[in-house]
Amino acid sequence: MLLSHGGEPSPTGGPVARWSVEQVLALAPDDASRKAGTRLGAAGPWTGTGLDAAGAVWGLCKGSGSTPYRTVVDTTGPAYSCSCPSRKFPCKHALGLLLLRASDDAAFRPGQPADWAAAWIEGRRGRAAEKAGTAPGGDAARGPADAAARKRAERRAERVTGGAQELEQRLGDLLRGGLAATDRSGYGLWEETAARMVDAQAPGLAARVRELGAITGSGPGWPARLLEECGLLHLLDTAWLGRERLPGPLAATVRTRVGLPMSAEGAPVRDHWLVLAQYDTPDGKIVARRIWLYGRESGRTALLLSFGAAGRSPAQALPVGATIDAELTPYPGGGQLRAELGEQFGAMPPAGPPPGITAAAAPAVYGDALREDPWLDAWPVTLREVIPVPAKDGWQVADAHADSALPIAPAALSRPGLWKLVALSGGGPVTVFGEIGHRGFDPFAAWEPGETEEGGRTAVGSVVQLV
Repeated sequence: MLLSHGGEPSPTGGPVARWSVEQVLALAPDDASRKAGTRLGAAGPWTGTGLDAAGAVWGLCKGSGSTPYRTVVDTTGPAYSCSCPSRKFPCKHALGLLLLRASDDAAFRPGQPADWAAAWIEGRRGRAAEKAGTAPGGDAARGPADAAARKRAERRAERVTGGAQELEQRLGDLLRGGLAATDRSGYGLWEETAARMVDAQAPGLAARVRELGAITGSGPGWPARLLEECGLLHLLDTAWLGRERLPGPLAATVRTRVGLPMSAEGAPVRDHWLVLAQYDTPDGKIVARRIWLYGRESGRTALLLSFGAAGRSPAQALPVGATIDAELTPYPGGGQLRAELGEQFGAMPPAGPPPGITAAAAPAVYGDALREDPWLDAWPVTLREVIPVPAKDGWQVADAHADSALPIAPAALSRPGLWKLVALSGGGPVTVFGEIGHRGFDPFAAWEPGETEEGGRTAVGSVVQLV
């Protein structure tokens, strides 16, 4: 494979927190990799294993050929390099090496890395040092490039404006003809309109048009749902056409929603970030990976978003339940949830869940977020002291101390994570992280109830991923 992916290594050289087996398995790109990595998580196939104080581990794994695979992992990224031909990140050998590290300290010799591992580790850390310094060329080199980029952005904005105007005309025709008539037109009407938005370089508008096509004929009440989504699409169109009159954060949100690329440009926030959840979702021909973080000091929730091409998992991965000392740079827009992972300064000891809110308070939190971004489908929240209970049409999370509950979103009802949550609760209250939206609460992670230790203290329960 001989590939490396991940964040910046820790420059401190200090002790790095050891990952648990559950955290390693959460990095697996799919179930097949998870099973294959588990088979390699014992000392049998490994030789020459070692580790250093800055978070690198390495080893030789016996394969089907005569030459063992060379595997090295920088756990502060994390980043991986392996000589196997796999295109998955991390590959089964990297997973096996990390699982061995999580379960068997005696299998690793502390010290300097082998020559083949040292070359990759030094190169990686050298690139991080260069990135932290001043790049050659300065402002003089950036001037012409910035001017060309501005011209490209202006031309694209003109094309998006043309697409938004055309879409407004099509929505008007649709409403004049009656929404019920769209059931006879088939999906081709929507796909043709979406293709026009792609031509206008507005992929965000195209995606929302395709969602309209999925609503038509989708079950009882579909015309009302279609009207609601058409209203939101009209609101987005008119917001783009009048974006000069919008407040700065809302204008940035509109640019993001129509599909224009944005760069992280806020002030970096250094904090101890707890990794709440990580999951992948298909997005056309690519895979989108979402990693949710919570800042212990700032109280901020942040989203890291990365993408993988067809057949390849996204590069960025962090072990769920870990806490990293790092800087995040927020993207512009309402709420400023999305951020970019910057310099990392090391890992921290395990900690418990973030402070949560009651189930009754969650809808108001989502409502406040809608004022910043009217097209928001859901908002991250941590619910404390809730119990999963069956309801008439599915499941809900009920407040353990009050007469209030939230329905669990339909998307979560078919996932095995729901039964993990039920088993973890056992009829008792748990803390759950997820997203609250207009269709209910979608759980992503939960914490095992703490056990009382001697002296009356409560031990921190480990996190269980539900997606």
